[in-house]
Amino acid sequence: MVSSGSIDLQTRGHTDMHDVTSQVQDHVYASGVRSGLVTIFTSSSTSALTSIEFESGALDDLRRALDEIAPQDREYKHNLRWHDGNGHSHLRAALLGPSLTVPILDGQLTLGTWQQILFVDFDVRARSRSLVVQIVGEA
Repeated sequence: MVSSGSIDLQTRGHTDMHDVTSQVQDHVYASGVRSGLVTIFTSSSTSALTSIEFESGALDDLRRALDEIAPQDREYKHNLRWHDGNGHSHLRAALLGPSLTVPILDGQLTLGTWQQILFVDFDVRARSRSLVVQIVGEA
């Protein structure tokens, strides 16, 4: 069985972070899949998905690490070519990746107690984003 859906978000950009765990779990419930996999995917080159404890300290630590690895004020060849100021956004998104896959057991996401699904928008302006949620498994 395959079930597909989406999660729509309004973001502010600039490393705007969203916990989408409950929306993903809602898709799993609606699919009827009891055992399988769910993949969440962003079709944007300036946003990413990962898992983390969704609490302010961990989120601030992630922001700081990404600022150190790919600071906004560095010279990026992407910016020299396109002049859109989001070269750091593309690099940060590439480092985290566009998708996350989570096993489903007994109709539940197999996340740890302090583990949530995190969507991050790195672009330099507000955006409307749509995540693809695809569930594959058995009822």
